[in-house]
Amino acid sequence: MTGAHWAVIGVLAIAAFSIRVVGLIAGGRIRASRHAWVLDELPGLIIICLVTSSLAGQPLQTWIAAGAALGVAVFTNHVIATMTVGVLVFAGLAMIGI
Repeated sequence: MTGAHWAVIGVLAIAAFSIRVVGLIAGGRIRASRHAWVLDELPGLIIICLVTSSLAGQPLQTWIAAGAALGVAVFTNHVIATMTVGVLVFAGLAMIGI
């Protein structure tokens, strides 16, 4: 490996370490502020962002299955039931051709 390769590896290592340090510092400051509630809600917000971005551009069949899964999640708060209903609705809609 050349010196350029080692330089890139070094820069990336420093960047990765810096991101973690900045996250720790920012997290500590947020916990001490009036915005601490954001950290409590962050895992759910990340999941919502991932799900909605994956639904963008999907056909109606996927949206209906996601809606059914959301309904089950709201009423049961059970992950396995939510996944099962979502998959079954999606498969059922695929069988009938929607």
